[in-house]
Amino acid sequence: MTNSKTNLDARLERKPSVELSVRDLKVSYRTRNGYFHALDGIDFDLQPGSVLGLVGESGCGKSTVVKALMRLLPEGTKVTGEVKLDGDDLLAMGQSELRDVRWNKISLVTQSAMNSLDPVVCIGDQIVESILAHEKVSKDIAWERAESLFELVGLLPKRLHEFPHQFSGGMRQRAVIAMALSLNAGLLLADEPTTALDPIMQDQIMASIRKIQEMLKRSMILVTHDIGLVAENCDTVAVMYAGKIVEAGPVQEVLVSPEHPYTIGLHNAFPRMLEEGQERPPLISIAGSLPNLLDPPKGCRFQNRCPLASEICSAEEPTLIQKSNGRRVACHHVDKTEQFRTIANKSETWAIGAGDLT
Repeated sequence: MTNSKTNLDARLERKPSVELSVRDLKVSYRTRNGYFHALDGIDFDLQPGSVLGLVGESGCGKSTVVKALMRLLPEGTKVTGEVKLDGDDLLAMGQSELRDVRWNKISLVTQSAMNSLDPVVCIGDQIVESILAHEKVSKDIAWERAESLFELVGLLPKRLHEFPHQFSGGMRQRAVIAMALSLNAGLLLADEPTTALDPIMQDQIMASIRKIQEMLKRSMILVTHDIGLVAENCDTVAVMYAGKIVEAGPVQEVLVSPEHPYTIGLHNAFPRMLEEGQERPPLISIAGSLPNLLDPPKGCRFQNRCPLASEICSAEEPTLIQKSNGRRVACHHVDKTEQFRTIANKSETWAIGAGDLT
């Protein structure tokens, strides 16, 4: 048994960050009307100590990726593919192996802190329970670690004795972050960690996560619909649309010079920092909605909303082409990207019918 908090902290800090490899991940939820194909062939890699942003509009499958990695999907869900964490396939693990991995090697910050905390157990006991499940330490040592975790996320240690309903939304979110860090897992999954918080609290929460990631050098996946959060916090980004990754690569390259029409549309739908004297361009929404994933369309799933769509887009699904410098793009008309980018910042470009520019 570890005989002091110092020994426990030192051992947990020696844990390496992890490497993650996801190949051909497919997830289909069972519904009354058939299977809803939430993910279809997701591929990405996460290098040790790096931060990957998963970005896209609501319903694109971002949170499903996180739930698949944690094996938290509903019973009856079809899951295929390969998810290797330091070479071990998470999808092939039995429940006993999975219990050893959760919180110990991979941990989760959910988007709804109130729903992830037990309302009738004080928060300190919930953090201590997660430590005792994996470490042979006394409850006193586990409680000392919980106190230091609260200090790390900007909460008073004395509030460990309180219950979730006694915390504000931002404080609950910090408590969930503290719990996710309890065993210094090599991979931190942050699923919309600032949802429903005011802008000031959003900034504070993300500052806490950035500080922790930089200090502990953990690997992290940040799931969000906010391109600004990705720009500030991530090394690489994968843009998702209707259950697929349509563009991926280094953050600065993908966000500054996007190549997929959907990424270009997202870029124009968010406010940007401007140089002094520059005129602020209008925010432009992408007309239309996501396709029905109970019966996904043939070809490109963005075809019904894309001004560049042509006959091939409805006939053949574009592959995620590997380009230079780690860039990947899935578009039949990637050769027209530079031309399209110059007119995509005009609202009339997106107001016209799909395929009217080809």
